This record gives sequence, C-alpha cells and structure tokens, in this order.
Amino acid sequence: MLSDSPIIEVDSIDSTNNYAMQLIDANKAQQGMTIVAQSQFAGKGQRGKVWLDAPGQSLLMSVIVVPGRLIQEQFVFNAAIAVAIANVLQNLTKEWRIHVKWPNDIIINDKKAGGILIENVLRGSKWANSVIGLGLNVKQQRFPEDLPFATSLKIASGIDFNMTQLRDALRESIILCTICPPPAEKIMARYNELLYKRGQKQSFSSNEGSWHATLLKVHTDGTLEVQLTDGTTTHYHHGQVAWEWG
Repeated sequence: MLSDSPIIEVDSIDSTNNYAMQLIDANKAQQGMTIVAQSQFAGKGQRGKVWLDAPGQSLLMSVIVVPGRLIQEQFVFNAAIAVAIANVLQNLTKEWRIHVKWPNDIIINDKKAGGILIENVLRGSKWANSVIGLGLNVKQQRFPEDLPFATSLKIASGIDFNMTQLRDALRESIILCTICPPPAEKIMARYNELLYKRGQKQSFSSNEGSWHATLLKVHTDGTLEVQLTDGTTTHYHHGQVAWEWG
C-alpha cells in the first residue's frame, strides 16, 4: 500500500535526491519512500545546474522507486514520470495549458513551473532503483527579473493549493506508474502530445551559433527529432544543444 511507504519531512537539506541516494546506499530504502523538504540549499537540476527555491513556497520532494522497466527503457521511464506529473497538474484546473519541455521541465501557460531530475541506481545489469526528484513552484507570487519565464501554480491560477494534498496526489501518481507501468508506445504517444512547442519553430544554440528548428517528436531513446529550415530532419541528444527562451 502507498500509505505504508514512509514520508520523511525535513526543514532544510542540501538536496532531497542526495538524501534518497544515501538511504539507498545504506540499504534503508523502500518502494515509495519519499523525502520532502521545506528548503534546499544545494538543490539539483539537470546537467549539474542548481535548482533555486523559496523556503516553504515550493514542493521539493524525492520519491524512491523500483522502476519496473527494462534497463534500455530509461527514457521511457522518464517520460512516464513526466506524464504522471503533468496529468495530476492538468486535473487541478482545466484552464491551464500543461506541457513538458524536452526532456523534463513542467510548463504551465508557456512558463516553467517545475523540473524533474531522475537519478538511477544500476547494479551490474540490474536497474535497482530510481530517485525521482521534483521541484515545483507552488506559492510564489513573483520571481527575480532574470527569470522572466518562470511561474508558479499561484501565479497561473490565483489559487493557494494545499501543499500536502498536492504532494500526496503527485506521489501517488508517480508510484502507480512504476508499480503498473503503461506500455512504452502509450507513454511516448502521451508524452509527445504534451511536448512543448511541438510542430512549432524553436530557437536552439550551441558553441557553433544559434538556429531555428521545428520540433517533430521525441523517440524512445530520448532523442528529439526536429526539422531544420532547409527541410532536412535531424536528432538532438539531451545536452547537445541549448534551448533558447523568448
């Protein structure tokens, strides 16, 4: 039962993902065990970036799960988690436009409301555990000027959501999609329905400069297929290019 899985609540921590990893290393982890923090002083984002939060205003949690998928399906697993979270948020209010920005950002009404960081524990050829870290802006009413594309659930709706109820709904959705994993084809179809800017031109950049490409779809290996302005198609791996907001 989900209710049997402990929820560990802390005031301040370096990173809920780090705490979860320490529990796994110490063989103290359980399926569904969840760490929730009021604040993180070294929150982790994608590719070594730091996740910044306002104490008590963000939902910061990490859920320990047994993935329930083949080791070669790591991106399908990531997609399933993103879909599970997006579905919960969409059910909060039908007024929102919920998307997932490749690969793991949660977008509400064209602005970033949260991010997902999944860290996997592999033991030999066995995929033993995953730690699903979620940082979600909930109660913030303003952001620094250097974050013009950030939003929160409060800004997007005017509603003060109950943090505990939100945590429990998201946690249950995450755990259920690992206990009863949907077929990969179904997950990827839903993920691509949610794909932010799908069918639209988007600006990308790298050390070689910047350019536009039209987003087509994301494949099961996590590569993003795009069409360039000359009509040719290519695939980007996460971290290969930078997404340009604006």
